[in-house]
Amino acid sequence: MSTESLTQHSFNHNNMAHAEHSHHDSGATKIFGFWIYLMSDCILFATLFATYAVLVNSTAGGPSGKDIFDLRFVLIETFLLLFSSITYGIAMLGMNKGSKGQVNLWLALTFLLGLGFVAMEIFEFHELIAEGYGPDRSAFLSSFFALVATHGIHVSVGLVWIIIMIIQITKRGLSATNQTRLMCLSLFWHFLDVVWICVFTVVYLLGAM
Repeated sequence: MSTESLTQHSFNHNNMAHAEHSHHDSGATKIFGFWIYLMSDCILFATLFATYAVLVNSTAGGPSGKDIFDLRFVLIETFLLLFSSITYGIAMLGMNKGSKGQVNLWLALTFLLGLGFVAMEIFEFHELIAEGYGPDRSAFLSSFFALVATHGIHVSVGLVWIIIMIIQITKRGLSATNQTRLMCLSLFWHFLDVVWICVFTVVYLLGAM
């Protein structure tokens, strides 16, 4: 190999290494930025929890949590969301193995479990409103609907994100960009699991006592 060829090869190798290093830095920055977003979401949910704690006994002569909460129904919801975190974790293992098919399969299962959770939540809201226990009935119900619905909206956004990721992975594979997006979605999805455990404990479990 000539000196010129060696020089060109070395130049190309250095450019590739630099590009890979730059993308790695960019991915780490995006994940760090997403952590900051999650911290702002923590503030949002903390505010809603605090509001609920203040208004939980303001029933205005209407029903309390003990009168309207069905723990068996909510427990099924909880298991759906918890299992969806497990399936998402398996999808991330597939990403680490470089298996596009495995990632899409477990993302699809995560989507179905999350969809089941949202469907059950909508059904619960519909039943409460049909019985006259809507958010306008009392301050307690207003704070309940605000907190639980905000979490449900976040889960719905996560479901849309999952669909987009399945499409992106199908078209472009497990590129570095898609891997960064999957890691951000992983943080988001597990964060929603933690928030729901707090909702289940503070709102449903304590409210039904």
